[in-house]
Amino acid sequence: MTVLVGGVGGARFLQGARELFGRTPFPRLPDDPATPHTVTAVVNVGDDAWMHGVRICPDLDTCMYTLGGGIDPERGWGHRNETWNAKEELAAYGADPDWFGLGDRDLATHLIRTQMLEAGFPLSDVTAALCRRWQPGVELLPATDQRHETHVVIDKPGGQDGERVAIHFQEWWVRHRAQVPTHGFAQVGLDEVKPGPGVLEAIAEADVVLLAPSNPVVSIGAITSVTGIRGALRTTSAPVVGISPVIDDKPLRGMADRCLSVIGVETSAQGIAEHFGARAGNGILDGWLIAEGDEAHVDGIAVGSAPLLMTDPAATAEMIRAACALVGVQTP
Repeated sequence: MTVLVGGVGGARFLQGARELFGRTPFPRLPDDPATPHTVTAVVNVGDDAWMHGVRICPDLDTCMYTLGGGIDPERGWGHRNETWNAKEELAAYGADPDWFGLGDRDLATHLIRTQMLEAGFPLSDVTAALCRRWQPGVELLPATDQRHETHVVIDKPGGQDGERVAIHFQEWWVRHRAQVPTHGFAQVGLDEVKPGPGVLEAIAEADVVLLAPSNPVVSIGAITSVTGIRGALRTTSAPVVGISPVIDDKPLRGMADRCLSVIGVETSAQGIAEHFGARAGNGILDGWLIAEGDEAHVDGIAVGSAPLLMTDPAATAEMIRAACALVGVQTP
């Protein structure tokens, strides 16, 4: 199974995949036993940013911490048992940005990543090295090793009517809470970036490809904007099934509705299915699993329903089982 994932929701979805298919050794060592099933996650890097001189990869870290047992259970992101001494000292110095907090334990991860990147290691190798500690039981592949950050086009603060400026997604999301006049999204290096090592192979060689219930625009959309990934989804022999990120036409967490409204897509199971489109046309989906009580009808897409609350890994595993059954893929 190959899964395209974002942050918190994607990480919880991967817990269910691991529950269903068993642990996948990652990084794989020469003496690791062969496993009958593997789970590979292609992880969004559009949220990545430089802050205070260190490289932060929120979605990769959220997946790694969640699967490795180190996530803060209340926030759903960041390190368990975190302290904030570095954040307080940075604030005392008046360091910018003051709206983004780095926990002390989390900072250690970013320092190691930054050192390795500056030594010339690609992000995919850095991720594998960090996962030697956390043993996530799922193969975590950055969508690309290159910079591909999401930027957001907004009205220029204090500017004339019609003047616009692009800010990093993190500033739009964390600092402004998506509550500023917004006109679109853009990816850094859109024409130059290439998929990370193993990404296209994971899609091509899968028995089934799932789109986790992550943000359709800035998580799944950022992944598929990497040159070659959308094409791989359209040409793989595996069926591609998406899981709706909304229940009763409302996102469970985050601000997917705000992102969808910016690009003119209705926040509903129907609207998001139409946005992804059918592989029989020019889209990427063969199947679409929606919440019980929601509705969606798109020619060329098999639609099914199931409980979509990821209350625990076992419940999420049943959701994944339903998604696979929708396109005739047997599960353990």
